Amino acid sequence: MSIIGLIFTGSLALLFLSAAVAPLESLGWYAGWFGEKEEEPDFISLALVEPVDDEPEAASHYLVYLSGIGAIAPDSIPEEELPFIEGLGQILPGTKVIADVFPYSVTNMGLTGQRVTARIWRWIEQLRLKNPMAVAALLINLRNMFQVAISADRRYGPIYNLGVARAIRASLLRHGYRIGRNTPVTLLGWSGGGQIALGAAWYLPGLIGAPVRVISVGGVMSDDMGVERIEHLWHLWGQKDPLAPLGEWLYAGRWPYFPTSTWNRALADGRITLIPLGPFTHNGAGNYFDNQTTLPSGETHMQHVLGKVQRVMADAGLVSRPPN
Repeated sequence: MSIIGLIFTGSLALLFLSAAVAPLESLGWYAGWFGEKEEEPDFISLALVEPVDDEPEAASHYLVYLSGIGAIAPDSIPEEELPFIEGLGQILPGTKVIADVFPYSVTNMGLTGQRVTARIWRWIEQLRLKNPMAVAALLINLRNMFQVAISADRRYGPIYNLGVARAIRASLLRHGYRIGRNTPVTLLGWSGGGQIALGAAWYLPGLIGAPVRVISVGGVMSDDMGVERIEHLWHLWGQKDPLAPLGEWLYAGRWPYFPTSTWNRALADGRITLIPLGPFTHNGAGNYFDNQTTLPSGETHMQHVLGKVQRVMADAGLVSRPPN
């Protein structure tokens, strides 16, 4: 068999292995077979918060960024997202922006971490660094896409989303968050990170004892029950984005024919705001992070998204209002 044939066969095997073990990682973690063990037995009750201490709060508002399916580890996300994350820190005064949570692992372990397949993922990461459009690099997207599906699954999703919520809580604590002070937290999920942010939001308010909001940028989301426990969800989407509408098509709870679904009740109550951005695409030229393509207003696509995020945060009273 040729080298190309071996690579193709190996890639298929890795893909099918990732699909097969996608729910097993969550179940194994929940069973205590691996990952850190914590002593909190009940993760839903809003009464489960740690006492307030005398240490100062690092910020008046925290924003946790959850990357799209191109991420491979907590410290390795696609380069196109880095200027956007930096921009969030610049436009949101008093906000601590955190971007070290890997949303595609129930234990926050990157694909290049201590895994059986870590060596293969490191090789794929090197290929992606040389050529972001390499076919092998698409395996990262496909593998993480399975985790998004697990998050949205009503059977395995609650376990998966619990693990991610605890990883978010641990990250908040590392960055100076003080449990019990009611300091608000916003989860900003890009692409597949939108669904995982919404799923984790079912548990996070109880884990930190504070209000949680969610911003989706091009997010592919189900009618997740997490919408019941958040203060608000803002969904920013582009009219030329073929992926963002997938959640609306695939999950019956988002269809308008079921007005009593979790999603449609929140929509009717005004707890979900849908914000069309214009002719934005999901990938390639004209995407949400494109800092070259301009709109009639003169803003680049990335500047426009950052401005929308700033405005919704100001409207929620979380940051100061930008000058007109």
